[in-house]
Amino acid sequence: MERIPDCTGVLVAGGRARRMGGAAKGLVRAGGVPIAARSLDLLRALFGEVVVVSGDPAPWAGLGAPVIPDAIPGKGAPGGLHAALRHVRSRWIFTAACDMPFLAEGPIRFLAGLRAGAPAVLVEWERGLEGLHAFWSVDALPVVERMLREGDPSLRAIASAVGARVVPAPAWREIDPSGRSFENVNTPEDLRRLGLEPPG
Repeated sequence: MERIPDCTGVLVAGGRARRMGGAAKGLVRAGGVPIAARSLDLLRALFGEVVVVSGDPAPWAGLGAPVIPDAIPGKGAPGGLHAALRHVRSRWIFTAACDMPFLAEGPIRFLAGLRAGAPAVLVEWERGLEGLHAFWSVDALPVVERMLREGDPSLRAIASAVGARVVPAPAWREIDPSGRSFENVNTPEDLRRLGLEPPG
């Protein structure tokens, strides 16, 4: 598989997963394999480097990827984005949430092809902008850092502030008709709906 150049794959593994009984959501299993492990395998195939961003390295220590902590703790997914942008040596990162079980090569490559001249590339989907299945340039770092130090911005607010390129839902449906790439696991009901298994 040809790798996407000058980009690092980032698995954002924050959150306390209260609705899942406190278990690390990325350790939910598909076919007996933690979904975070499956995601990292795909990211390794697509990118020259992969990292996990987490305030708690313990659940991810066995996955074979460097785990980097938040530089500004307590900021959720935007804090994970900031930590990744500060850490990487590449010009770009691709971020995915650790609890996304259906990451796929085709949709990721489609977004990668839209990066030229943009500080970030996101999809507008049913819940709004999808900040954790997205490409972000290190050019966005100064804005991300300023917004985090001034408050608690959402990824959507950050995307707007940096002038992200946005893929509208109709265009995305041609690539990923049901938005399967954006599915994530928050509750035991999600486990059942998506055919997944609880952490072992």
